[in-house]
Amino acid sequence: MKKMLKKIINFILPPRCLNCGKVINNDDALCVECLKKINFITAPYCKKCGKPLEHNISNDLVCGECLNTTKQSCFRISRSAVIYDEFSKKIILDFKFASHIENKKLLANWMFLAGTDIWKKDCDVIIPVPMHFTRFFKRRYNQSAIIAKELSKLCKIDVMYDVLKKGKYTKPQIECTSKQRIKNIKDAFYIENSEKIKGKRIVLVDDVYTTGSTLKECAKTLLKAGAKSVDTLTIAKVHK
Repeated sequence: MKKMLKKIINFILPPRCLNCGKVINNDDALCVECLKKINFITAPYCKKCGKPLEHNISNDLVCGECLNTTKQSCFRISRSAVIYDEFSKKIILDFKFASHIENKKLLANWMFLAGTDIWKKDCDVIIPVPMHFTRFFKRRYNQSAIIAKELSKLCKIDVMYDVLKKGKYTKPQIECTSKQRIKNIKDAFYIENSEKIKGKRIVLVDDVYTTGSTLKECAKTLLKAGAKSVDTLTIAKVHK
């Protein structure tokens, strides 16, 4: 009965590419032409931060930035599904700002595949990067929370929405330089009921990894509250 109803609906309102609107065969997908334009992050990449690398010498490559850092990273590992470029940018920004919530399944599927290394290391809970309540009321939804919910269905790991909170209203990170981003987001987050995350291995979910300032501040807050480890998983990563 459900299959028949689905066929009737698709006949009346056929599935369309989430980017260009072309009629396609499957729901929540891109047409072949649009899919070819997506720059997925595949091996070789840094085993620590997930940065794409040029030469595939070994499966255990670490990028120069991770090798040369003097401070221990607050992330266990970081992964992103695609390169943030002009093409992926439109799909992500439509989802983030233009209420194109229908993009959530496609983006979550990409993230699930990109997170293979994370799932192998075992995780206890998914936590989305929170939004300040004033911005939430303005936008009406938190895109990171929506994508975390869809991702949870795929990886079978629960989401906690009520532990990591943003208590400080900040200027949008996109309007800040790299140095300003760190200062802008400093001490913006806090933990409510730290007992829920003590000893937990956490997957921190957000839309785009630019400089990592927001994710790092969230991770520091979680680790300080007793989390065992923090991995990050984003839809896209800025790569220069």
